[in-house]
Amino acid sequence: MKTLTPTAANRLSLDYADEAFLMPQLPYPIIDVHSHLSGQRAAEIYKDVAERFGIRLTYSMTGPESAPAVKRVLGDAVRFIVTPDFRATDIRHALTDGFRDRIFRLHKLGARMVKFWAAPRGIDIGENGGDADAMRIDSPYYLDMMQFTQDSGLMAMVHLADPDTWFATKYKDQARYGAKQEHYDRFERVLDRFSMPFIVAHFGGSPEDLSRLDGLLQRHDNLYLDTSAAKWMIRELSRHSHQQIQTFFTRWRGRLLFGSDIVVAEAHLSSEGADEEMASKAASEQDAFDLYASRYWALRTMYETNYDGESPIADPDLAMVAPEHHMPMDAPRLKGRTLDAATLKSLYHDAAVELLSPWYES
Repeated sequence: MKTLTPTAANRLSLDYADEAFLMPQLPYPIIDVHSHLSGQRAAEIYKDVAERFGIRLTYSMTGPESAPAVKRVLGDAVRFIVTPDFRATDIRHALTDGFRDRIFRLHKLGARMVKFWAAPRGIDIGENGGDADAMRIDSPYYLDMMQFTQDSGLMAMVHLADPDTWFATKYKDQARYGAKQEHYDRFERVLDRFSMPFIVAHFGGSPEDLSRLDGLLQRHDNLYLDTSAAKWMIRELSRHSHQQIQTFFTRWRGRLLFGSDIVVAEAHLSSEGADEEMASKAASEQDAFDLYASRYWALRTMYETNYDGESPIADPDLAMVAPEHHMPMDAPRLKGRTLDAATLKSLYHDAAVELLSPWYES
């Protein structure tokens, strides 16, 4: 169904169901290695979207409370990634015994990957929980849990850094949050310490700087990147030249995995009882469908076509950095990159199978 009134997920009033039908039917399934699925009805809507866009397997950061319901809906089409409970009032417990408990519970449901979230705003969360440094990538809590993860035969995912736009605004207090490079310096020491694979979310936290990523991939054989965070990827990967993107994706074929960062939640299905942030993203089943579909439409359009036009997804970072030039509903240009067939297949399917199947199917 076409949404007539533009929304943040559908500025161009696209009929995403029709758009999915018009996309090429690829001769292999797409694997999404980075999502956040919860809620039975929301998962049902997500399943519809995923099937339409060719996504046949989704790796999801789902809490142990929500995992059974999501599993009932998606069955073998979902695999779980463990995260700590960031809502916990005792952050030390959440990152130690509480974290281990969640690993044990989700391991029984097949989880084989553990997520270490170390975004700069973790300083605020840690401070509220009694330890401002608790969620740094090299904190004693995380290092201990990484050792536990490796010793348990599991692998890791990391959220390391946030967009340059955030470092220019939300994190401009470098005395508090540090410069962006400092987060990478800390992480490289972590990579040297462990042998297990690390997937770094959101194109390594630095789609703005391909040379930084190139260096990281050269220096660390156990490092992989996912392409999640659609708004961020659209904005930054569209700014590089076509040749730069082609060269980077081809050079690191096998180390780059497709991800969306889609957040799926029951709060998207109605405005009743939803907090302001959730309601701003979706407040009905149709809104939820568009929200989830918009990410797959935009990402597939970027990697598979020569589209050159506005993104259908509003990007508030534009107004955050330059409020005199942008409104919150503005969006950047989305430039299609038309990756070659072998590189596209690796990104969508082969890299994930080669890296993850030995862990999740053992």
